[in-house]
Amino acid sequence: MTQTAAPVESAAQVAGRRVRRWRGIVLPILALAVIAVLLAALRPEPTGGYLDPESPGGNGTRALAEIVRQNGTPVTVARTAREAASTATRTTTVVVVRSERLTKEELRRLASMPGTLLLIEPTDAALKRLAPGVTRATTAAADFAVPGCPLMEGTGTVAFGDSQLYDAPDQAVTCYRDPEGNRGRLVALGESVSKPVTVLGSGTPLTNDELDEEGNAALGMELLGGPGGVVWLMPDLPTEDETGDASLTELIPPGVPLFFWQVFIAVVLLALWRMRRLGPVVTERLPVAVRSAETVEGRARLYRAARARDRAALALRESARERFVPLLGLPRSAAADPGKAEQVTALVTARTGWDAQTAGWALYGPDPGDDAELVRLTDLLDDLEKRLL
Repeated sequence: MTQTAAPVESAAQVAGRRVRRWRGIVLPILALAVIAVLLAALRPEPTGGYLDPESPGGNGTRALAEIVRQNGTPVTVARTAREAASTATRTTTVVVVRSERLTKEELRRLASMPGTLLLIEPTDAALKRLAPGVTRATTAAADFAVPGCPLMEGTGTVAFGDSQLYDAPDQAVTCYRDPEGNRGRLVALGESVSKPVTVLGSGTPLTNDELDEEGNAALGMELLGGPGGVVWLMPDLPTEDETGDASLTELIPPGVPLFFWQVFIAVVLLALWRMRRLGPVVTERLPVAVRSAETVEGRARLYRAARARDRAALALRESARERFVPLLGLPRSAAADPGKAEQVTALVTARTGWDAQTAGWALYGPDPGDDAELVRLTDLLDDLEKRLL
């Protein structure tokens, strides 16, 4: 039974097969990208910023500001530290939120202004400048906390949500402590600093959505109900001239490098798990019979595409010598022995009647200079084979 060769795929068929292979991966990625762009474009504009006393949104604090005003305490909104400093007096409570927007110069201005400071979720730089001795320790999960201190005993239980816990100096008052009683969500500095400073680890109890939970409103009134009024500093983003001199690495949160290190380690472990050791080359029988002419034509096309006339001529001469040498009565090893070149040429000349120069060029000559010379060499070797047979 004769086996036929498999049909050769065209370039278009190969390209189509590759497209179908990658289509299942590329199309979902493109779909996710389009969905992400559409969601970003269709996302409604926020009605206000987090802890903004003028925002009626869920994360704003307009409700608390109105309650404080109704109880006789004026609330003034400032958008820069300079504006807050010009409004504050010795009896004013200055509320500082979004301290990550404050520059070093603005923090120095806040430290020198009169009044009481209330820092809500301050950054490390703000703590160091405005509340010396208070440091961030860890984050407490969303839960309820009781005051545990005389300063806030009238507020009752407060629904803090996720909150920052602080380590404080011995002379500070610490409220809403963790279960171990070591760290608090609220720290009040009095005699240890030049003016009263209160640090609150979460602004969630003061927002519009959470103000009616447990003792959240009582906490807000206790913090903002002073007789001298409230200046609520909600800073705008600093301009290019006001930005600090911190480097890019200083601005990156500590958890970001750790995240990339984890991803890198996971990729390395995955590569080690998936990689395979290369074993020896395994020869396999072709599933179909391939005609020798197809192999010759395929190799010839490769030689032609690479303009490898030297390799083509060498292959023709080597195969011709291997066929001719046994017919001349010489061992087969003489075909590849350069020392036998004169003897092989002499025997070929004697058998065919060719001159020694033509026979030597055909079997051991230099590389052809062009395609025409390569064709001439092929014709000579064919004629030589006919004469010897």
